[in-house]
Amino acid sequence: MRHSFISPRPKRLISGELRLVLFFFIVTIMMLVGTYLFLQYKTYAFVYERESVSQKQSALNKAINEMEERIILIEAEVKTADLVTTENTVMKESIRNLFDLVPDDITLDKAELDASSLILYGMTPNKDTYEYMLHAPLRSIFHRTYTSFYPIENGWYRFVSSNYLDEDTAEEIQ
Repeated sequence: MRHSFISPRPKRLISGELRLVLFFFIVTIMMLVGTYLFLQYKTYAFVYERESVSQKQSALNKAINEMEERIILIEAEVKTADLVTTENTVMKESIRNLFDLVPDDITLDKAELDASSLILYGMTPNKDTYEYMLHAPLRSIFHRTYTSFYPIENGWYRFVSSNYLDEDTAEEIQ
């Protein structure tokens, strides 16, 4: 006896709707696993890149410190060079002024210039020429001046003139 108007269809263990649901679950799980694997890869890449950047940063910091030390050293050398140049210029001007101070009649053999003293060795035709032409300007510059004369055969005089600044004035000049 047959009560159905249609022929029976074979029953399947998994129906079409269940197959569709399972398909979407599997696709969703695969997407989640793919996202998880992608995030793991990106995390690993980020950690590796962070370590690389950290190493570069420490190398750059070390290079910066070395450069700063070199800059400090170079600045100190520049200051020293400027000081030496300034002292040389002042010394040159002092020597030029000293030789401008010596009149044509007086001949200098030797001059010893120190921070607080000047010692001149030379010849003069007579003591008066020395007194009025060279000794007077030296007295206006130095606090203490001493001169010794020695006669030579041609009638001229050899002299040694020692001129000194007081210590407090010498410190002010330097």
